[in-house]
Amino acid sequence: MDWIILFVAGLFESAWAIGMKYSDGFTKLYPSIFTIVTMAISVYLLSVSIKTLPVGTAYAVWTGIGAVGTATLGIILFGESKELVRIGFIFLIIVGIIGLRIFSSK
Repeated sequence: MDWIILFVAGLFESAWAIGMKYSDGFTKLYPSIFTIVTMAISVYLLSVSIKTLPVGTAYAVWTGIGAVGTATLGIILFGESKELVRIGFIFLIIVGIIGLRIFSSK
């Protein structure tokens, strides 16, 4: 269950990162509120997961999920680069997340 909570926390991390883009430096009210709420949810869920998961592993997985999600959404929503090399490095982050999950002590 803790891994699922951690995964959801990572999704919320992607959400707040994208929300920051839409908030335009916290100058737009609703995107700013969205960003702050999703940020709080993300950090809260991370804190729940690290009650039982190793903190270093959980933090690395959380940031990895957030990075992959944000990079993917950047491509979809903002037309960011789809270069093969960039996609390859995103894939390497995914491999790292999977490796941390497989070889975690919990």
